[in-house]
Amino acid sequence: MLTDIEIAQQAELLPIKKIAENLGIKEDELEYYGNYKAKLSEKLFERVSNNPDGKLVLVTAINPTPAGEGKTTTTAGLGQAMAKIGKNAIIALREPSLGPVFGIKGGAAGGGYAQVLPMEDINLHFTGDMHAITSANNLCCAMLDNHIQQGNTLGIDPRRVLIKRCLDMNDRALRNIVIGMGGKVNGVPREDHFIITVASEVMAILCLAADVSDLKERLGKILVAYDYNGKPVFAKDIKADGAMATLLKDAVKPNLVQTLEGTPAIMHGGPFANIAHGCNSVRATKLALKLADYCITEAGFGSDLGAEKFLDIKCRYAGLKPSAIVVVATCRALKYNANIPKDKCGEVNLEALKKGIVNLGVHIDNMRKYGVPVVVAINRFGTDSQEELEFIENYCIEKGADFALSDVFANGGEGGKALAEKVCQACEKESDFAPIYPLNISLKEKVKAIATKIYGAKDVVFTTQAEKSIKELSELNIDELPVCVAKTQYSLSDNPQLLGAPKDFTITVRNVTLSNGAGFVVVYTGDIMTMPGLPKVPAAERIDVDNSGKISGLF
Repeated sequence: MLTDIEIAQQAELLPIKKIAENLGIKEDELEYYGNYKAKLSEKLFERVSNNPDGKLVLVTAINPTPAGEGKTTTTAGLGQAMAKIGKNAIIALREPSLGPVFGIKGGAAGGGYAQVLPMEDINLHFTGDMHAITSANNLCCAMLDNHIQQGNTLGIDPRRVLIKRCLDMNDRALRNIVIGMGGKVNGVPREDHFIITVASEVMAILCLAADVSDLKERLGKILVAYDYNGKPVFAKDIKADGAMATLLKDAVKPNLVQTLEGTPAIMHGGPFANIAHGCNSVRATKLALKLADYCITEAGFGSDLGAEKFLDIKCRYAGLKPSAIVVVATCRALKYNANIPKDKCGEVNLEALKKGIVNLGVHIDNMRKYGVPVVVAINRFGTDSQEELEFIENYCIEKGADFALSDVFANGGEGGKALAEKVCQACEKESDFAPIYPLNISLKEKVKAIATKIYGAKDVVFTTQAEKSIKELSELNIDELPVCVAKTQYSLSDNPQLLGAPKDFTITVRNVTLSNGAGFVVVYTGDIMTMPGLPKVPAAERIDVDNSGKISGLF
């Protein structure tokens, strides 16, 4: 059996010029990065701005498990399947982070015969967007520390610096550090921190900005510190916004690539959904809607995280209205939700499936609360029994949910035709989309709405630190902003051990911060980390390159 990277390496890619031509994109609207990747220029945005919008389809999933769900694989396969049934569709995805690529997951561009290519480039440096975001963030940090060193005319309190340095790699040793050591010439000593690039506010800003002008304005609004009098200091106050925007002038342009079957894919931005807002860029999604009849996009992790943020943050800011939502589920992952060990999830176990399927039920119900038609994609694995698959189908029938068996991993677009047909039918149904909470309620009420309506919690508790942060931020009109909850992806609760559909639990908010430029409040629950660590056996140990430049082990 071929690995994902072996399948990708055997594929014959079309020149990216040809992919663009099929979408009606002109050559002078492309900025080439080799033969198979291109940036989409501002000329294209301007030319298609008056085109009618296509249908927006969101792909989400049940809570992720080590047993696998295949959300990106399903998204890529659905795009391929749309072409098979004669539909004009584009998929719009996030860019992978090097953290999970070399950490737990390995590659992150789909799998089997439903992949986005060139797989190696996408999973590694791609077009440099991640590096540009890292550099822009760290430039701001360097300018802030330099301001303190060079006289500190703004009176910045080194004990109250909020912006953190970032790195697109899992490195737990950098979570908490001390900088400025070694004497006066090396700066003012203070405690500092690193977060992973995809959790940075600069990443969120890039993904939510409408254009370069909006990008620069948002960058200037980043709350970087407080002065000795307790007054906020923003990035524009240290004159960092212009230079940061300059570093991002190319990164703000979406990237055009292709699937294994030559269907178009736009990849841009990559915030995690457990510690950030988990969606690709507004610019990529809006452009895809102008270029095709269907835009198929995904949101990170389960519907309780990525989809909730897509619907309550991204759609609200961008004025997007999804026509359908696909919820991906697998027999293996549902059995894991019944506390079956990962190495046993491939065994036929109908009793475990009956116990774990409640997790799927919660995600179906949650997505319906937004007023959008829902389709369940049963992502087939080779170990699934017919009896187990039929049980999930019957469960969907009992729930009144549309569903289709998806076999895109093994059969590419052909294996997703039934799902594509169901999605097209769902897009023709009435969609009465509305966010789960209004903006004109307090921060605490918004958090409680998400916790009770989406997670199924009975209540929310705010720690003393969280209460202090809310009080401090209240002067900055945080009640007018949406909420981005940082929470474990493995459970509907804030405890990763509570699988399935837990009840009678309480969500504990331990801290609250403001992403002023992005335009949302980040609420931290449980023990969620903004800088992940590497596992005992990192995926990096399996990754190698030979003398000819051929890569192996990348999934």
